[in-house]
Amino acid sequence: MNAYRLLTAKIFCLSITTHALFAQTTALGTRIDRAAEGLEKKVIAWRRDFHQHPELGNREFQTAAKIAAHLQSLGMDVKTGVGKTGVVGLLKGGKPGPVVALRADMDGLPVTERVSVPFKSEVRTEYNGQQTGVMHACGHDSHVAILMGVAEVLSSVKADLKGTVKFIFQPAEEGAPEGEEGGAYLMVKEGVLENPKVDAIFGLHINSQTEVGTIKYRPGATMAAVDSYAIKIRGKQTHGASPWSGVDPIVTASQVVMGLQTIVSRNLPLTENAAVVTVGAIHGGIRQNIIPEEVNMIGTIRSLDADMQKTIHRRINEVATNIAESAGAKADVKIDIMYPITYNDPKLTDQMLPTLEAVAGKSNVRITPAQTGAEDFSFYQQKVPGFFFFLGGMTKGKKVEEAAPHHTPDFQIDEGGFVLGMKALCHLTIDYMEQAGKGGAVSGK
Repeated sequence: MNAYRLLTAKIFCLSITTHALFAQTTALGTRIDRAAEGLEKKVIAWRRDFHQHPELGNREFQTAAKIAAHLQSLGMDVKTGVGKTGVVGLLKGGKPGPVVALRADMDGLPVTERVSVPFKSEVRTEYNGQQTGVMHACGHDSHVAILMGVAEVLSSVKADLKGTVKFIFQPAEEGAPEGEEGGAYLMVKEGVLENPKVDAIFGLHINSQTEVGTIKYRPGATMAAVDSYAIKIRGKQTHGASPWSGVDPIVTASQVVMGLQTIVSRNLPLTENAAVVTVGAIHGGIRQNIIPEEVNMIGTIRSLDADMQKTIHRRINEVATNIAESAGAKADVKIDIMYPITYNDPKLTDQMLPTLEAVAGKSNVRITPAQTGAEDFSFYQQKVPGFFFFLGGMTKGKKVEEAAPHHTPDFQIDEGGFVLGMKALCHLTIDYMEQAGKGGAVSGK
């Protein structure tokens, strides 16, 4: 009887403790939600300012200065100039716990904006020798503004945070200028995931063709690895009136282009994962009656599986080299490995899915097909468990085909989804910390 009473007392105490923890977490979540909702206008204003003043990769000087000033105003330890122009803020919670990193990318694109809004970008610059507009045509302005809001929200509950938050504002996600290093690769190289060591990292990407209020995600391979290639076909120059006296690199290059298309359609198990081999540009010749000496082509490779990636690399070399040889020409092939696969740690994804469902509503959180677009968030995921998801930025009721895709002059975002973005990142952070305190969180090695 005494043993029964003792067991009953222990269960009662455990129940009270669990209830107290639940009530505390719920109260903290409520405070976070109210703070995020109260910041909506401020976050929208930040986003419009960044949109109107976009900067290209490794040149985000004004953007970085505004971010750093904001983080400093919140009392954080702030480092600038990380990975060229990156900004890192460290928020130490009032209680011990894991280190959670949150990331936003800052760079715009060499795109001339066509959207008629009061905060339209009129910025012009020279890019690759051409005059062009500069535009936030991928939503990075939204990412920065949302994460600045998250920083303010979590700073307001600092005393109740069971761990540390590292805010990573990253330059050059779209790629560094030629001849420079940049992006997530450089930030990781410079130690952004160390001192203190990050246990898990979260990031979001707004999507112009997903309805506001919706979150999409995928466990495992989510976005493709991206590589670039260049092929130089060397022939023998001759008069266009007597092609038999030379070796035509234009005809050879045309055959190579067609040959490359068979790599995906004939050499890869497409029922397992998608892949892409695209020829993006081809240049050769200077006059209508001269067969040139060489033709140059460049393109991109996308893959969602490491073995398929190796197969593509091998076959590009074989196809170009052998077709050129059959024509009496020579092919020089160069392949540059760029971004790895954006891979959502399956355990971490499964662990954090209930958080997203609680924040957005279960029916609004959906699995998305893998995408052949790429993201350098993947460099962080190579080092620590990471979860990257997509936030709706399309006006409700709008048809997907009416919404301009990313990287286009007509790209536009509905700002009504920003509060959900803030809440999602905040709750992922505090829930991860809570689970880590109970020994259940996935963390880096």
